[in-house]
Amino acid sequence: MDLNLEGKVALVVASSQGLGKAIATQLVLEGAKVMITSNDGPGLKAAYEELQALGKGEVAHFEADITKAEDIKALVQYTRDTLGKIDILINNAGGPPAGGFENFNDEDWQKAYELNLLSYIRLIREVLPDLKQKGGRIINLASSSVKVPIPNLILSNTFRMGVLGLSKSLAEELAPYNILVNTVAPGRIATERVAHLDRVKAEKLGITPEEVAAQSRKTIPLGRYGEPEEFAKVVTFLVSEACTFVTGSTIFVDGGMVKAV
Repeated sequence: MDLNLEGKVALVVASSQGLGKAIATQLVLEGAKVMITSNDGPGLKAAYEELQALGKGEVAHFEADITKAEDIKALVQYTRDTLGKIDILINNAGGPPAGGFENFNDEDWQKAYELNLLSYIRLIREVLPDLKQKGGRIINLASSSVKVPIPNLILSNTFRMGVLGLSKSLAEELAPYNILVNTVAPGRIATERVAHLDRVKAEKLGITPEEVAAQSRKTIPLGRYGEPEEFAKVVTFLVSEACTFVTGSTIFVDGGMVKAV
């Protein structure tokens, strides 16, 4: 199957590590021109050098804080100036802190909103003029919590649902421009974020992170955590020219963990 991604310009957000980096890697391997970004300067530079060493596609990097509107504007313009008009937007962001309802004040809720929902809105707004000219793809990363809320993650549970509503609404609104908009929801993927959540849960329960991971694996029919590369391959298909009739969907990459229909 020819994914026809060679030369396509992709902006992959929060891509110095984890799922974002895995997606950027797959796109570069397919010959795309990829802008990676993060607010972690050293980590971003290391990821850039690693992707460049693949010898495929083209990669550039730009340090940005996606909770700041001016940084988003600068990031999108730098992508255009460096790689060309944008064909693909992968919206991604680190998760907000773990905790229950009574753990957070207004400032915490505002920060989570700006990071996990408003950043997506702003990035889409800035990239949209390019996509409307020739069609394109928007992927909004969320979480399996959009189907089954995860205990002790109230901030994430709330704003990931907002991402789902945003994606579903935009899929209809932007369809006349041949812009496909989908949500991709990871389950337990072996990233530092998931390892951190396992440590938080372990501390709360008074057990080891390894015991938490073992319990989690028992809830996954495939019996293991997913690898970032497995998740990235699904996203890569969805943004490719091989995918032409999927929009407004939420795709779960979770090894069968979510039991809800």
